[in-house]
Amino acid sequence: MKDPLDVRRRLDAVDYLADDGMAMAVFLALELGKPLLLEGEPGVGKTAAAKALARALDTPLIRLQCYEGLTPGEALYEWNYQRQLLAIRLAEARHASLTDADLFAAEFLQERPILRAVRHPGPVPPVLLIDEIDRADDEFEALLFEFLGESGITIPELGTFTAATPPVVVLTSNRSRDLHDALRRRCLYHWIDFPEPGRATEIVRRAVPGATDGLIRTATTFVGDVRALGLDKAPGMAEAIDWVAALSVLGAADLAADDVVQTIGTIAKTPDDRAAVAAALGAHHERPA
Repeated sequence: MKDPLDVRRRLDAVDYLADDGMAMAVFLALELGKPLLLEGEPGVGKTAAAKALARALDTPLIRLQCYEGLTPGEALYEWNYQRQLLAIRLAEARHASLTDADLFAAEFLQERPILRAVRHPGPVPPVLLIDEIDRADDEFEALLFEFLGESGITIPELGTFTAATPPVVVLTSNRSRDLHDALRRRCLYHWIDFPEPGRATEIVRRAVPGATDGLIRTATTFVGDVRALGLDKAPGMAEAIDWVAALSVLGAADLAADDVVQTIGTIAKTPDDRAAVAAALGAHHERPA
């Protein structure tokens, strides 16, 4: 991608509408070969950005979904113990012996997402999505430092694997906890806001092409309004898309349909939020046309 404008065009071609800040962040990450840390509220398009980037580059997406208790064996690599045990039994049957070097050879190595990205043959690097890094433990963050800084992984039994073509690394965080400063220093950073109304409407239009323009505009504006209500879980673009899709399935052309209130579970995810959104919807219906 030759410049930020080209980034916007190519992401637009795969139906991801990037603003100027996102386009610049992606361009610099690609040019500098640095990981890109995307933060923002849930549902604003962080994961979608990484997926769209992989499509725009026409390269595989390798995804590591983070969660509490994620282990190195699930993220980096592990040994195929069943194959190692089989090799030991076969050697015993032949009255042969195996050394540690025999048992911990590359043929017994099982690639997990990060090592898979490091060993990707290219020539176009894959996009590695480390999704919701804030859900993982502090200790797991520390395991990433070598990879994020050097595009490599050290395996004690085999040495260091360094990517011939460093992967494009995108990390996402919902800011459920603070990330380590050492991780942030290794990354470029971009905060994704909920999009302004015009771009939000276009995002929903592309995601739900069967919905009417009136429904899309009205529902998207309403979602933007309820985000200002101080909800426990403010709806993001993902929820706005789900809501418009649900309304479209029901044949609604606007928010005046009788069963619209029954669909607000797509944007309100707690009882208190549901009550607040229902009240806002009632007030919306009372406004003069």
